[in-house]
Amino acid sequence: MAKAEKSSERKQPNFIVRYYRETVGELKKVNWPSRQEAVNLTLIVLAVTFGMSAVMGLLDLIFSRFFGLIFKLGG
Repeated sequence: MAKAEKSSERKQPNFIVRYYRETVGELKKVNWPSRQEAVNLTLIVLAVTFGMSAVMGLLDLIFSRFFGLIFKLGG
């Protein structure tokens, strides 16, 4: 009976091998974007990032000047 248990244990790959096989299997299912799609999406992300940076910078400038005036008048 001990031999039967050992043979069933040996048939199962260890954790690392199983993880690698499952990962490769899942990566084959991924629908990868084309190069042009990746470039377009990257440009969109960069444009939105720079645009939001400009908006946040402008809001920071406006609020810092506004609160600067308030504290100068109040002090």
